[in-house]
Amino acid sequence: MLHIKKLDIFVLKSFILLFSGTFFICLFIFMMQFLWRYVDELVGKGLEFDILAQFFILSALTLIPISLPLAILLAALMTFGNFGERYELLSMKAAGIPLLRIMKPIALLSVILAFTSFYFQNVVGPKAQKQLWTLLVSLKQKSPEVDIPEKVFYSDIEGYNIYVNKKDRDTGILQDLLIYNFSDGFENARIIWANEGKLELTADKKHLYLHLYNGELFENLKSQNIDSKNVPYRRETFSEKHTLIDFDAEFNMVDGSFLDRRSDIKNMFEISEAIDSLTIYTDSVGRAMHKEIMTSTYKKEELSKSDSIKINKEHLVFINTDSIFRSMSSDDKLKTLSNTERRLSSLSSDWSMKSFVTQDNDKSIRTHRSDWHKKITLSFACIFFFFIGAPLGAIIRKGGLGMPVVISVIIFILYYIIDSGATRVAKSGEMNIILGTWMSSIVLAPMGIFLTYKSNKDSVVFNIDLYKAFFRKIFGLRQSRHIFRKEVIIYNPDYKKACETLDIICKECESYANTHKLLGPPNYFKVFTNHTHDDHVKEISQQIEGVIEDLSNSKDAIILNNLNNYPFLFVKAHKSVSDNIWLNIILGIILPIGIIIWLNIWRHRVTLDKDLKNIIKTSKDIQERIRTNILQ
Repeated sequence: MLHIKKLDIFVLKSFILLFSGTFFICLFIFMMQFLWRYVDELVGKGLEFDILAQFFILSALTLIPISLPLAILLAALMTFGNFGERYELLSMKAAGIPLLRIMKPIALLSVILAFTSFYFQNVVGPKAQKQLWTLLVSLKQKSPEVDIPEKVFYSDIEGYNIYVNKKDRDTGILQDLLIYNFSDGFENARIIWANEGKLELTADKKHLYLHLYNGELFENLKSQNIDSKNVPYRRETFSEKHTLIDFDAEFNMVDGSFLDRRSDIKNMFEISEAIDSLTIYTDSVGRAMHKEIMTSTYKKEELSKSDSIKINKEHLVFINTDSIFRSMSSDDKLKTLSNTERRLSSLSSDWSMKSFVTQDNDKSIRTHRSDWHKKITLSFACIFFFFIGAPLGAIIRKGGLGMPVVISVIIFILYYIIDSGATRVAKSGEMNIILGTWMSSIVLAPMGIFLTYKSNKDSVVFNIDLYKAFFRKIFGLRQSRHIFRKEVIIYNPDYKKACETLDIICKECESYANTHKLLGPPNYFKVFTNHTHDDHVKEISQQIEGVIEDLSNSKDAIILNNLNNYPFLFVKAHKSVSDNIWLNIILGIILPIGIIIWLNIWRHRVTLDKDLKNIIKTSKDIQERIRTNILQ
């Protein structure tokens, strides 16, 4: 019997509520993007509601697999971000429940959604894709509604260009019409001008009934004499004229059998059969081409008796074509070169045409193989997108639609760029088709494993302050002190003790600077064999921080301002790179890196020398201020 704990119900309920919303939002966005590509095929054609509903339903069915991974990623980010923001995740961990146990029910649900995605891709998707492409082709062939604009040439009626100067919207009367009729060809064009007219659709919606009033007709007539430069024409003046124009306004669904070669309308079994058939056909075509080339282009030529080379039938014969060519006369050389050039040109054209057949078959095979693997990779994306979103949400601890949406879009765009780019390269034949189709999973799946591991260990991988401190250490950047006067002071500073401590600090700084010669270059060997900290500088730093903490309770603005001049000391940046001596030795052996590190440590030594001088000067200024204005 399946035992579901209350924690699993709570986690699943939180995720499913968010997943339902994010899924329909993602599906809607992808449908709008798909609709924007084919909006020209839908607008202005008078389509009935059932046709539009069929278009949206089919497009939704084909876009469900691509919407699921993004919806899972976004929902997982928001769910665990909300848990972290509301301290629910902290409470679960405090109760001894690890993050992987909290993620377990949603991980199982993601696996189920992955199988659902595979079902849609392998069963529902191919059928919906074929019906959708058939519908799109039918929509392209559907004639638009006749809505002739004013003062613009209207060409949506095949074979006609119609210009209307003014149109009465209420009665449908067209004024000052100019009609170019090219239905019988440009050489038999007919031009009609009418003062007024009206255009109506017949009851069977197969023709347009054109009524024209008070106009003239100009028509070119075929000339019996081809060499004649004058083309006769006929001019007709009429008070009323009526004509029928072929115009099929009905929507007719085309036969979709021409789409059977497409790989995206087949399931995995049909794709495998198609690959086998295409491979057998390509091999047979290749063997036929090889046989034809070997019997025609590369057939052995028989030499006549007049040739200067004698053939020894018992031994291998080497034919010196250069000597044969040099023995020819000038006319024979020219004739030979012309024949050779003509033959090579013919062979090149013939092989180029044959290569198109094999290249097209090879491309079709690669496309089928890519789509076969795509059904698996897109389903697998549902799983590793969850293992990216859930730990990422637990790390950043931000819920809602702000930060999670931004991160989800960035990750999905990265996935889409890698997937589309690598797949395109693989289909072109420049990359292994399996590697190209799985490239996005190969790149992002380790990211999910890494984030899951780090979040389960409560790592500070996304602690911005940690990265700031690291880069400050690398580039020698330090924070500035910001000490202000306190509104409430618990105890007053001990100024006398502070002055004594500052005397000690000044003497230690002078002693350290004189002993270590910080301005000179450090010993290269000692830099990369030393892994201990500088306890003397560390002690000076601690003494300074103690004095600053004590004097920060002062009410004197000048003393507080002087405290801001004390620098933050790096206690080991001037000594070595790492606490690991073997890492230091390895870095020192690699000369380009070692020299750069050595120069950087030298720079830190120069900075430390300046800091020590700054500490001495600042300490003396504070001592003078205390002795002259406070201790008197």
